[in-house]
Amino acid sequence: MGLYRDEAVVLRTYKLGEADRIIVLLTATRGKVRAVAKGVRRTKSRFGGRLEPPSRVSLLGYEGRNLDGINQVETVDAYAPLRRDLERMTDAGALVEAAEQVGREGESDPGLFKMLTGALRTLAYSPQRPALLVGAFYWKLLAAEGVVPVVEHCVACGEPEVVSFDVASGGTLCRAHRQGAPVDAATLAVVRQVLGGRLVDALALPASPEVFAAAGMATAALEAHLERRLKAVHLLGGAS
Repeated sequence: MGLYRDEAVVLRTYKLGEADRIIVLLTATRGKVRAVAKGVRRTKSRFGGRLEPPSRVSLLGYEGRNLDGINQVETVDAYAPLRRDLERMTDAGALVEAAEQVGREGESDPGLFKMLTGALRTLAYSPQRPALLVGAFYWKLLAAEGVVPVVEHCVACGEPEVVSFDVASGGTLCRAHRQGAPVDAATLAVVRQVLGGRLVDALALPASPEVFAAAGMATAALEAHLERRLKAVHLLGGAS
């Protein structure tokens, strides 16, 4: 049972017994980890309040046979502004839910940790809530997983002029092969900004039909990849 120190984002918690919780963490160096925090539901717990999603923490843990354990926790960033804004907190829930589904237990993924902490920081501290933040995060997750849909041309024939998007087909389709949902040039321009290295510009875009449509495409593609519905992104009635 080796001790280790790591940084982590709290993804989810659930009750264990009368006083404990299981904490699902995305760590900087150990990938996704499930760990027991003993006694954290007691009012006198030393660190129960620090282990709430989506806090970033520094922890001292120890390896267990089935679940790790947590000995010490210090807050690195509680992302306090999120907790005062329902829409931003819901967006944060959408980020951590996706990270939990994509992360693999015991497999180091520093890229995912960096993406998640960067997205949470942007969400918490931007003067205006970035309308495309969750959608952009989903597109970047798909790219990191190597399963991003084709959006530059028709996936069936290579025709550059496309009119629809179909997850099952693998991306955008031309008029001759169209199926799935209609897509317009403005929406595709937003998606290409995200995937083409202009993320800062994309995150500065105000809420608009094309921004919501680009986010909806990302949600549909990620859900297809995960083979499950992502709950948090739908709570406010949209996929932004």
